[in-house]
Amino acid sequence: MELESKAVLRKVVSARVALERLNSACRLVPNPAVIMKSIALQEAKTSSEIESIFTTHDELYLALSSQKLPQDPSAKEVLRYQEALWFGFNRVVDGGRLDTPLFIELAQIIKQAPIGVRTKSGTQIVHGATREPVYTPPEGEARITALLDNLAGYWATLDDLDPLVKLAVGHYQFEAIHPFPDGNGRTGRVLNILYLIRSGLLDWPVLYLSRYFIEHRADYYAGLREVTEHGAWEAWILFMLEAIEETSGATERKLGEIRDLVEDSARYAREHAPKIYSKELLSLIFEQPYVRIPALIERGIAKRQTASVYLQELARIGLLEAVKVGRDMVYINRPLLDTLLR
Repeated sequence: MELESKAVLRKVVSARVALERLNSACRLVPNPAVIMKSIALQEAKTSSEIESIFTTHDELYLALSSQKLPQDPSAKEVLRYQEALWFGFNRVVDGGRLDTPLFIELAQIIKQAPIGVRTKSGTQIVHGATREPVYTPPEGEARITALLDNLAGYWATLDDLDPLVKLAVGHYQFEAIHPFPDGNGRTGRVLNILYLIRSGLLDWPVLYLSRYFIEHRADYYAGLREVTEHGAWEAWILFMLEAIEETSGATERKLGEIRDLVEDSARYAREHAPKIYSKELLSLIFEQPYVRIPALIERGIAKRQTASVYLQELARIGLLEAVKVGRDMVYINRPLLDTLLR
């Protein structure tokens, strides 16, 4: 079975160039962690929408700014996806393997339940519109575990195949195994990111394919099915490479816009509010679009009364927008929010 056809190899080159440009854009950000959380939350929201889990940005960002779980069940699911992503990222950065135990841990975080691989029979994948069965995944705990171990070994083996090709193959394999009672799609999409980081192709978890999968949903599911029924690997790999290339370019542009926003905001704050300006304060208001007074206190930027003055002053000069939420005042970085949502 030839996976690296001429068309695939040509596409690998352009996808790798786009990935490296994205990595370079990340390195130009003074503090990448400042904006990665916001970008990661967008991926969590979009990835969950693929599973028909819908929530609002207000619900998510308000929850993050208060460090409390939202009441809305859908919003909780989105935040669990983000938790799984950062858990996996830290594990991989620390030298951890992409293996079956990690796959299970990620699924457990996403579902907030002590789930393992499927043990019951009768699981079927059905057509979204007709509800007709289109695929029956493998059954039996031992068999599913063995297939996951095989996938982990495939990703860990050093060979001549390009990692981007192995990513496409591995993503299909995970979706075909469909190892868990629930949360398979979201777990698989987290693994895409972690594999790129583990392979040294991505420094930070910023490449998110979920929006591309939603925009090309029919092609995505048709591609998976064509591999299963006809072994159409070339078309599937080309689809995944195009997703990587297009998404890398879009994310690179977004990072550039956010970097410009940070620089412009810092310059504006130094000019119009020099008495309160600090790098730490400016970094904080770009970690996420919604900021509350306790965030400044926890960072040691200011005590409560002074923190309130700082945020009010940033609102006065137009860098933040003050909004009353219940008894609390929330300050929104509207330009950052608008950039993230584009």
